[in-house]
Amino acid sequence: MKKLTFIKSFFSPFKRPKLKWYIGRVKIGTPYFLPRRWKKPSHEEAKKLALKKYREWGLKLLENPKLRSRSYQDFYDEIMRSQIAVPKKIGFDFVGLGWKTKWSGKDIRFEWSPLISFVFFGLQIAIMIIPENQDRYWEAWIYYELHTDKTKSRKERIEQCKKEFSQTWTRSDGKTKTTINYYDLILK
Repeated sequence: MKKLTFIKSFFSPFKRPKLKWYIGRVKIGTPYFLPRRWKKPSHEEAKKLALKKYREWGLKLLENPKLRSRSYQDFYDEIMRSQIAVPKKIGFDFVGLGWKTKWSGKDIRFEWSPLISFVFFGLQIAIMIIPENQDRYWEAWIYYELHTDKTKSRKERIEQCKKEFSQTWTRSDGKTKTTINYYDLILK
């Protein structure tokens, strides 16, 4: 259910995010890679991959003789113990809002917007939830949702958010400086 937390943004003091649709060949990541699944490699797949890795290792050995030598069998055994990624033929992916903290629990960094993806034999339908100024929007919304006092009114929570989690940024082109308060752009 944590993946669905972003739905609260539609009913918050923040402007509603827009739905962006994509229909076409598979090209929207979920989030970093194209839709894929993991499977055990067949012996043929493992042989091809092991040969490729063995050759690459040989080139690395020429550049750096201090590396330990590895055999083709080492690579083959390693691949047979692991799984390989293959593109999905038919599949559904739901990706929640991606974010992390950097230096402290309140130093929020946006990574990716939520999306729903359906893949069918090389074609993809993706629905992405993308607000304007998405980096500033999602970081401020996450702060509002997690770090403001929920016993207070929405207005008081927004004031707390503005005070503790500034979204005022200054840009410079070398000659002039422009200051933008993103709360003016992302709030209703």
